[in-house]
Amino acid sequence: MIRIAKHTDPKKIAELKEKINDKKYINVAIKSIANTLTKEIFHLNEE
Repeated sequence: MIRIAKHTDPKKIAELKEKINDKKYINVAIKSIANTLTKEIFHLNEE
């Protein structure tokens, strides 16, 4: 299957590059992912 790349938005790319270097943003993102994974793991253990 051939995949065709989507057009990129230069503004969005610049915004994401700025966010990836923001330690506060990264910390919040990691905590959010950790919380989601923890909830999913506990939910699986309850079944």
